[in-house]
Amino acid sequence: MEREHIMNRRHILPGLAISAVAMALLANGVTAQQEKGKGGGGGKGPPQQQEPQKPMKEAIVGTWRLLVIDAIQADGTKVPLYGPNPRGMAVFTADGHYFVSNMRDSVPKFASNDRLKGTPAEIKAAYEGGLTQFGNYTLNEGDKSLTLRIEGSTFPNWTGTTQKRTITALTNDDLVWTNTGSAAPSLGGNRTDLVWRRMK
Repeated sequence: MEREHIMNRRHILPGLAISAVAMALLANGVTAQQEKGKGGGGGKGPPQQQEPQKPMKEAIVGTWRLLVIDAIQADGTKVPLYGPNPRGMAVFTADGHYFVSNMRDSVPKFASNDRLKGTPAEIKAAYEGGLTQFGNYTLNEGDKSLTLRIEGSTFPNWTGTTQKRTITALTNDDLVWTNTGSAAPSLGGNRTDLVWRRMK
């Protein structure tokens, strides 16, 4: 009996394990093949062609929506940094500039309606509820790394630094990277995993 090979593109969901996402995306290449015809007369449809894989410097350009941002602890436990439904956006331009902003889905509003007159509790919740950075970036095809030269960040310790992210998956629609330089080591995580979906 002829074996049928079926590969369907799936949306990456926040609850999906990061390692499974990366392995599936890297194994399947840039895009999954369409489902082959079956049943009826038993005939085969025309062979499906995969799109050629783009260089990383081309594939990363665009706007991405955050799906998952988890701190991974030593025992493998995943701690959502901004709750179960984080919000975020990453923008990478063709000329090497980038912007990344992540935050909780819900942050308490200031009762005063003045950002300079928040209570200590309101200010703490607002600051801990998000992280933004911008600057320049470069990509290394050899080791699948993304280097960020951070010009400014809401976490001042990152401003003026250069950091590296390891890209574990990059396709037309999906981007996954790992950060081993956490802004919150007090959480006890060895790394932070982020999953993004291209915005269209």
